[in-house]
Formats: sequence, structure tokens, C-alpha cells
Amino acid sequence: MSRPELQAPPEIFYDDTEARKYTSSSRIMEIQAQLSERALELLALPDDDVPRLLLDIGCGSGLSGETLSENGHQWIGLDISESMLNIAREREVEGDLILGDMGQGLGLRPGVIDGAISISAVQWLCNADKSSHEPRLRLKAFFGSLYRCLARGARAVLQVYPENDAQRELILSFAMRAGFAGGVVVDYPHSSKSRKEYLVLTCGPPSLSSATPKAKGEDGESCSEDDSSEDEENPTVCTLDRHRPRKKQKVNKKGKGRNWVLKKKEQMRKKGNVVPPDTKYTARKRKARF
Repeated sequence: MSRPELQAPPEIFYDDTEARKYTSSSRIMEIQAQLSERALELLALPDDDVPRLLLDIGCGSGLSGETLSENGHQWIGLDISESMLNIAREREVEGDLILGDMGQGLGLRPGVIDGAISISAVQWLCNADKSSHEPRLRLKAFFGSLYRCLARGARAVLQVYPENDAQRELILSFAMRAGFAGGVVVDYPHSSKSRKEYLVLTCGPPSLSSATPKAKGEDGESCSEDDSSEDEENPTVCTLDRHRPRKKQKVNKKGKGRNWVLKKKEQMRKKGNVVPPDTKYTARKRKARF
């Protein structure tokens, strides 16, 4: 079955028919409730019975927002599909709804959100649905605006389905560049059916409170990187902790040659920049005159 984001842009794929079909599916409703409960758990909000203002990015028809309401929180939902939001209004969800494209920025006031969740939405930013879309610029706008609207020390938990390792690294790298601390939590890493990935980000520099939470193992209990390392045949670990990148170190002019240029170009590619391909002319010194 083809991934939805590869078939059409979200505002087209989730038309009136698909949006109603999605919302009426009991299986999807159950999955959305489970993912939302887990995302709320990873937010690690204070247990003081004080309602928080949360942001639901890619809220759709409000299935994940219902979990937030059941836990006593107020929420704002953002989605690009007008059909999905129309169904959310029909269902009379309690949150405030915004029609918008997260790839163009969230447009919220700085520091007003106490936490953010997103269920199966952020990977859509990695696809260029229009000629004007550049995934790197859209990810930069999204994470930059998300960082600004969160209160200091607040968390964002983004459940994603990356298509491959390169897409996972691209999403994570732009989150770190925006200023977030945190990493990836992978629940049930050895199960092809139950495996779920959550990007757990904290607004602010790395600290004890921004440490990546433990993931769930096959038996439902939490597991750490040490537990997974015992299985040498399967190197997959439950958590991948990442911190903000350090400042680039200065390089002496002495060692600048072809190998140095190739190394720098590879680093730029990993950051998602457009880099010309390597050829036999790469780093070749020009003659004094033609």
C-alpha cells in the first residue's frame, strides 16, 4: 500500500470523501487514541491538575484533540485540510481550529504554548508537492516557528513515519538547528507492526529535564539503550539521544586538498544542502591562464 504523502498533497488527498472515511474508521480512531495518549505521556506535563494550552499540529478531524480534552487540557488544532476541519466542527470538538500550512510557519505568538503534539503529520513536509516547495526551507520554517511559540522548557512530541533513514536524519537535523534539545524515542523497536517513532523535543538548551525519555519494549515495559545493546545481532536501540550541534571548529589552511573538499561536501549533504556532484575536476587547481 502506497504512503498517503506520496499520492497527493494533504489538502487534496484528504478531500470530503477521504476525510469522512478516515474519521469513521473504528480502527483509526483506536490507533489515534493510543498514539495521542503516548504523546501526552511523553510531554511529561506537571501532575498538578492545572489545564495547559497545547498545540495539535496536523489535528485533522480532532481525534487526537479529544484525548487532550479528556485529560483536562485546552488545545489549538492546526491542519491544512479544510475537509478535515469541517468534520471536526461537525463533531463539535472543544479545541480552537486553524486552517494553515505548517510548512509556512505556525504564526502563533512567542511563548504562549505549554506543549505540542503531532500525530503522523511532520513527514509530509519532506515532500515537494508544488514547484515552490523546498522541503529544507519548509522544515526550517516549521521548527523555527514551533520553537518560538513554545514556553521555555516546554516539550513537543511529534509522532512520525519517516520513509527512510535519510528522511529521519533530515527532520531531526532541522529540529536541532532550530535550537531544540532531545532525540528520538522508538517504542517496540524490534516489532515491524507495533514500532512507533516519536521525536521528543525540549525548548531550550540540553539539561536534566530535556533528557530523552525511555521507550517501550516488547513487553510494554520501558527499555533503555543498554537493554537493547545486549542483542548484538540487532543493533536497533530504543532511544537515540541527540543534542544541539556544537560550533564548527576552525580548520587550518594547511590540510585543504581534494580529501578535505570531499569531506566538507559530504557534511553539507548530510545537513540537507544542495551540493554539486563529485567529479574528477573537484578541488582541481585552475591553471594561471586559460
